[in-house]
Amino acid sequence: MPVSRIVRTTSEISYGLLILVTVVATGLSCAALLSQAVRTSSNRSWKNNFNALVIGASYIIVLIASLMFCIKRRVAVRLKLQRISKVYQTIGRDDLPESVHKYITQEYIRACLVSYESLPKDIVHEGWGRPGTKYSGLRFRRVLLDTIPNIDALAHIIIPLHPKLKPHVRMLHHFRFIIPLLPKDEDGMSPVHYYDSAIQLARNSGKELTEEEFEMGMKAAGDIEKSLNDCRLEMLEDSTTQLNDTSSTE
Repeated sequence: MPVSRIVRTTSEISYGLLILVTVVATGLSCAALLSQAVRTSSNRSWKNNFNALVIGASYIIVLIASLMFCIKRRVAVRLKLQRISKVYQTIGRDDLPESVHKYITQEYIRACLVSYESLPKDIVHEGWGRPGTKYSGLRFRRVLLDTIPNIDALAHIIIPLHPKLKPHVRMLHHFRFIIPLLPKDEDGMSPVHYYDSAIQLARNSGKELTEEEFEMGMKAAGDIEKSLNDCRLEMLEDSTTQLNDTSSTE
């Protein structure tokens, strides 16, 4: 059972016991005073007993006043609850006193500063992007390996008979047919060579990739995709030109 439910039940039981004790005590005191009024009267009877009449009337008046007070409070609380809007409304500056609005603003700013100062800073987790950088939340190994299916799909568009991708195959071997389509640097290395090195590290290295290794692999992957997309666009242009020439000849 939730703590709030236990507290509420205990409060209701205590309130009921208090009312019960109050009613019993009041009734006993009334009975005792009436009994004393009868014993101390000259005729020892209820008849023409002014004291008993005053005591009874006093208790009746107190009972009526108590009931009226309780009813008044109950009605007032119910009316206040009914005036509360059930529709969500945004509280603006004009709905609050200036001092209250200023206090809320200061506390909000303080909470924001505390939250900002509580954020971890200069945290380096191997294989993951640093917080606050463009690589934040990225796992280098997974992101780099996820580029293989995209490049393979582009390679099959350019070369329909391109070999199917096999698990753990070297990228240098798998993409050997598209190497002639890619540019080479001054050392005669194509982006596939750098991409193969990064993929091998991501697959087989016992250590996580560093940010520099990840950037090298992603740059190579981007260069390969760019070159293959350029080839695809050239193929589409050539196909369009051939169709136009064929139409003109007919």
